[in-house]
Amino acid sequence: MKKVFFILLILSQTIYSQNSLDKLLKNYNTESMPYISVDSLKTISNDVILLDAREKNEFKTSHLENALFVGYDKFNLKKTIKKLPNKNAKVVVYCSLGVRSEDVAEQLKKAGYKNVLNLYGGIFEWKNHNQKVYNSKGKETEKVHAFSKEWSKWLLKGEKVY
Repeated sequence: MKKVFFILLILSQTIYSQNSLDKLLKNYNTESMPYISVDSLKTISNDVILLDAREKNEFKTSHLENALFVGYDKFNLKKTIKKLPNKNAKVVVYCSLGVRSEDVAEQLKKAGYKNVLNLYGGIFEWKNHNQKVYNSKGKETEKVHAFSKEWSKWLLKGEKVY
């Protein structure tokens, strides 16, 4: 009986978190860019270009494997275009939760990129699904930059760094 209760508790928390994240993203995003889920990205991760739209200190703490840092506050479209000559390539942009990455993805779309997706829930959701992240030395780490105390509530797994 305890086991069933525990499973139901975890499922209800997962559903609540998902609904809450949906509300957060609807509040901050226009949903102008299609999302890709963590599960979908896992299946195609070798066939995409990953762009990290967080700040340098966040990226250095941890990032998805093989991701390219493009930043947000100082995002430079011209420099990014030089890194991505194929405008038909599948590009996935991510940040902490998917808010800043939507802005960067919109700029890429306006620049003519045809297959740009926004990672739903960003690196937080990636880590919450027990996926690996890597530090600036290319070593797997449990650390994830939590952006702020307020936003850190969305990071349920890993070690929060500020």
